[in-house]
Amino acid sequence: MKLLLLLSAILLLISCGKERHIHLTAKNAVTGAPYPGLNYYVVEEKEGNNGTDYTTVATGTLDGNGEKIVPVKIRKNRSYVIRLDPPPNWCYMNEVSYSYTIHGEKSPTFDFTFAECATLQRKVKNTNCFDSNDKIEIYIDNSVHSLLSTPWILNGCADYTTVPTKVPVGNYTLHWIVTKNNVSTDYYDSFNLTENEMKVYEIDY
Repeated sequence: MKLLLLLSAILLLISCGKERHIHLTAKNAVTGAPYPGLNYYVVEEKEGNNGTDYTTVATGTLDGNGEKIVPVKIRKNRSYVIRLDPPPNWCYMNEVSYSYTIHGEKSPTFDFTFAECATLQRKVKNTNCFDSNDKIEIYIDNSVHSLLSTPWILNGCADYTTVPTKVPVGNYTLHWIVTKNNVSTDYYDSFNLTENEMKVYEIDY
């Protein structure tokens, strides 16, 4: 009888799991300002014979500092996904944010970062075309490094306008290389985009 009670107590402790305190933060990726009041969810995943079962084990909102320490019972053979509702008008979230999977780590911290949207349109025109061998290579980066690292290349007597595109706010840096008559020249520029701003950026070369 004592052995049965002991086994039952052990099984109960295993099923209850160990309590972990998950630390959540949400900040603006450009300014570092917190995002208070965002909703969070901790979802337990269990693999079964009929697929994966999902159970929400904790939910709530971040405090005025955009933070929350969430006590969660981490159970054996379970995975836990942390989700956070993004702020309105967002165009960027860091690659590891929005959902995480943990497997019982001790008191993990999850930092969510977001950036709001602006609108950018680009116009590139070869206003003094030499011949079909003319080339422009355009490199562009921003504060959250969400853009491709490969250059945008236009050949010949180019005249190209992009469609207006939603992009993250922040600082943008540009480097373009113009090649005409086998001579290459480098140019540099930068600009800043604020939330809901519409900017048309033109390069005439």
